[in-house]
Amino acid sequence: MGMKTKVALGAVVGIVVIGVVSANSGDNGNGGKGGGTSAAADKNAGGSGDKAGQADDAAKSDSGDKGTSKASQAEQFKAFVAKNGTPKEKAAVTHVLKVQGADQQNDILDSADVYTDFTGGLMGEGSGPSKLIASAFADWKDSKNGLVTVYDADGEVITNGNF
Repeated sequence: MGMKTKVALGAVVGIVVIGVVSANSGDNGNGGKGGGTSAAADKNAGGSGDKAGQADDAAKSDSGDKGTSKASQAEQFKAFVAKNGTPKEKAAVTHVLKVQGADQQNDILDSADVYTDFTGGLMGEGSGPSKLIASAFADWKDSKNGLVTVYDADGEVITNGNF
């Protein structure tokens, strides 16, 4: 790669970072939407049915999880899926050993890691269930720019998903 290409690539990356930071600054914590609305307000205002219903369910589960705030992130995630997940998601989540990064979100570059007892990496036995785990995580947590990564027992990446 030539020197000019490296400089141009660096400039593009720098502009993107500056754009993201400036877009998220000065919005008074409401993501630039003018005024923060609750999930209940979105639902009553006729927002999209699925997203409003999921957000409302998430708000209910978050308020119900306040008593279990001392539980680990993995325990909180498993409890959420046990209450709200499909039977296949519930079966997949039994393999979750640890969750990191779910409690620290800033809506700019959120990332969470889910560690499982699956083996074989990307092509192993956990490929299908790990996608269900990532999907269930997206139901549990919500971010404008979140990425959840599911790892196997050896620390190899199985799958990624947005949340």
